[in-house]
Amino acid sequence: MIRVFLLDDHEVVRRGLVDLLQAGGDIEVVGESGSAQEAARRIPALRPDVAVLDARLPDGNGIDVCRDVRAVDSSIKGLILTSYEDDEALFAAIMAGASGYVLKQIRGTDLVDAVRRVASGQSLLDPAVTQRVLERIRNGVEQPRELASLTDQERRILEFVAEGLTNREIAGRMFLAEKTVKNYVSSLLAKLGLERRTQAAVLATRLLGDHPSHQGNH
Repeated sequence: MIRVFLLDDHEVVRRGLVDLLQAGGDIEVVGESGSAQEAARRIPALRPDVAVLDARLPDGNGIDVCRDVRAVDSSIKGLILTSYEDDEALFAAIMAGASGYVLKQIRGTDLVDAVRRVASGQSLLDPAVTQRVLERIRNGVEQPRELASLTDQERRILEFVAEGLTNREIAGRMFLAEKTVKNYVSSLLAKLGLERRTQAAVLATRLLGDHPSHQGNH
């Protein structure tokens, strides 16, 4: 059985999703919540295979919940449910280590399929877009001020984070203690201003924007 946790602030939506997901017989909804803070607390204890997380909630957002949960238990896969397809949400989802994000307008059968695929270890994030984020980080194209402030070590860690690696996996690649990586990640998120959604939006737009740019060698 695939164990799923649902985070959505609309009870009607949650009820519909529970029925939809459990109809196939191979998925069990082990918990649900309408609060970001409650979900961040409960999900690690319930240890679902997949957490389906609404991007926008009255007391926070599913992307932050995804980051917090995966910091505690990287085996839990995050699937972001959003009403808007935009670069900001995608960039933030990549940064939070989500396995994918799906639009709320998705057909029910497609959502069930997405949960199954994420549970099996697949990523639903568009590789081309992920690659674009990585190239911006690596090449410092039209480098945002925040990105220029990162050390080489922080930039390498940011690349790994954007590739979806967990702190533990990054620690293994860089021969560092997991706690050290966690400190680096906290530091670079703070430098990038990613604790504030508005700054994340500005940064993501500048990182992902398709306007002409000059190659910078910072």
